[in-house]
Amino acid sequence: MEQDAPNTEHSVCLEFNRPLRMLTAWQIQKIDRTLEEAGPFAEVRLIKRDGKLRFIEKLESENLADYPGIQR
Repeated sequence: MEQDAPNTEHSVCLEFNRPLRMLTAWQIQKIDRTLEEAGPFAEVRLIKRDGKLRFIEKLESENLADYPGIQR
């Protein structure tokens, strides 16, 4: 998995009513980027192992009705 550096070009400061216990700022950015890149028929899943976020799983589907020659 690629190790993207956090993007500070468009910084947003978030304030929560309690400290985050599971996610880092880098993980939040990675999740946001994955959601942004996901197509219109996609699922993004977070996989937790041994009490920590370990994987982001992305499943994308294609709508075959959008292709020429497909009978609807």
